[in-house]
Amino acid sequence: MASTGYRLLGPRTGVRHVRREDHAEIAALVQASADMLQRWLGARDHTVAAFERQLARFEQPTHEGFVVCLRDTGEIVGGVNINNIVRGSLRSGTLGYTAYASTTGRGYMTEGLGLVVRIAFDQLALHRLEANIQPDNTASLKLVRRLGFQREGYSAEFQLINGEWRDHERWAITATGTRACPMGRRDAAPTHRTGPRARR
Repeated sequence: MASTGYRLLGPRTGVRHVRREDHAEIAALVQASADMLQRWLGARDHTVAAFERQLARFEQPTHEGFVVCLRDTGEIVGGVNINNIVRGSLRSGTLGYTAYASTTGRGYMTEGLGLVVRIAFDQLALHRLEANIQPDNTASLKLVRRLGFQREGYSAEFQLINGEWRDHERWAITATGTRACPMGRRDAAPTHRTGPRARR
């Protein structure tokens, strides 16, 4: 059965806020994708208690948590967070995203992350999004390039992962920059907007 509550729809995927009922499905996806994810994300706590803490963080105005779902079935194929949201004269946020082994390589995250970028600029009124990516994570680098992100710099020892401080490349896109990107254009895909943010 297709999921409801999509904030935005593309040709194959829809994006909605993560919900409490998603825990079992996400935990199973993470477990099945452990070999792929641990190198980039490190060991994570995926207990119910940890998931509840994550949901509580997404209730704050500084964070937004989304899942990317197949449009027709509602199956979860990825996750995207907008973290460290700053308003005022900056209107910026930092992206984090995850694909899963069972559906990677099919373009779902390109479409889904593109939808979240449009939500950030059109619905959340942000101006700039930043993504920090490890230099040897070629799949992630190719993903942001496809969406029109530009490389801005290099951050040495940016994040502690698996007990090691990892360097990251800094990529960013602005609301005006999406005009040159096919996935960022307002006419790029059929869309559907829901009402105000639902309680999760």
